[in-house]
Amino acid sequence: MIPLIFLSAFPASLLIAAMNDLYEYKIPNWVSLVLFFSYFAAGIGLGAPASQLLEGALFGCAALVVGFGLFAGKFLGGGDAKLLAACAPWIGLSALGPFLVYTAVAGGGFAIALIIFRKMPALPVYAQAPWLLRLHQRPKDIPYAVAIALGGLLSFSQTPLFQLAFGG
Repeated sequence: MIPLIFLSAFPASLLIAAMNDLYEYKIPNWVSLVLFFSYFAAGIGLGAPASQLLEGALFGCAALVVGFGLFAGKFLGGGDAKLLAACAPWIGLSALGPFLVYTAVAGGGFAIALIIFRKMPALPVYAQAPWLLRLHQRPKDIPYAVAIALGGLLSFSQTPLFQLAFGG
């Protein structure tokens, strides 16, 4: 039962990151830290082999390097890069393809929806929801944690720890 609680840290952290990014254009560092370290807690609790945990750590480090390269090129925000690196151990190589496809499709769809939303005039009701007004007024920013979260949630059942917990 306890390992399943740790396993639930993945979807919970992704949802928290997405909501924070949507509301504030920020992903708190503690969310990425919880996501990263809960991978090891869940893996140990589920009896994952040490090689799988090591692979996850290395995959996370590689994702951090790639993420910071994307950040340096101004393709991705720093919080998004850290979130991707914290997701990487959970995703593993087995779910990487679906994760990337789901994240890209979700990101594209979200970007199109934002373009349409931002072309419309701001409504007075937006004053009641400051996050909505911010989302409307920042034409070059996309809270990409929303797409990362969707990609992670849609590919979660294909991840190594999910497969270890529920078979597959």
